[in-house]
Amino acid sequence: MDFSKFNAATSVVDWAKSDAYHNSFLIPNDEVLNFVVKNSVDQGLPGIAVSPAQGKFLNLVAQSIGAKRILEVGTLGGYSSIWMGRALSEDGVLVTLEINEHHAKVARENFTKAGLDDKCEVVIGPAYESMTSLQPRIPFDLVFIDADNRSYPKYFAEAKRLVKKGGIIIVDNVVGYGQVNDLSVGDIDTVGIRDLLAYIKEDKEIEATTIATVGERAFDGFLYAIRK
Repeated sequence: MDFSKFNAATSVVDWAKSDAYHNSFLIPNDEVLNFVVKNSVDQGLPGIAVSPAQGKFLNLVAQSIGAKRILEVGTLGGYSSIWMGRALSEDGVLVTLEINEHHAKVARENFTKAGLDDKCEVVIGPAYESMTSLQPRIPFDLVFIDADNRSYPKYFAEAKRLVKKGGIIIVDNVVGYGQVNDLSVGDIDTVGIRDLLAYIKEDKEIEATTIATVGERAFDGFLYAIRK
């Protein structure tokens, strides 16, 4: 196909329309997830959960590796937790870390609606403290980090400790409208992403890449890493 003859889609409106079109073929309407989104909004949670396409991607990753133990850093209303939790085997478990007690309450309601309250456990408290206190007998297969960017380097270091060899770490929101590479942007969250990239560059036990995305969540991307 000669893509040069097409005008580039240059706004979040265009990207959201593209997401909706593809989702109409690949992601069936889901009453449970519709409830989760509405319940979260109705109870005042910010609309910053992953998109349906991103949630499906997390589900497919968990399925593809046969994940039995998943760690999530940043719960919000549990939308991404449910996508991943649905991929777990009967004896699987997902531990999700959330600092906000109200968010955790809403997430638990959503887990019950999804029939996953026996598989998805919310741990309340500062995520880094919760991570350092974890001493799992069996390491995690998959870690998904979607929390405050400024803390990404220390979250990632703990995730590496907690994930098995050959396990996967996914870090969301690492592109941010392409501003991470603009060194004139110096806010603490952007610096946190740069520090994460610098950390990984020097870590010989990690193989990673960043995949930029556009869609209903605008221009961003995720980092996909494997612990060797």
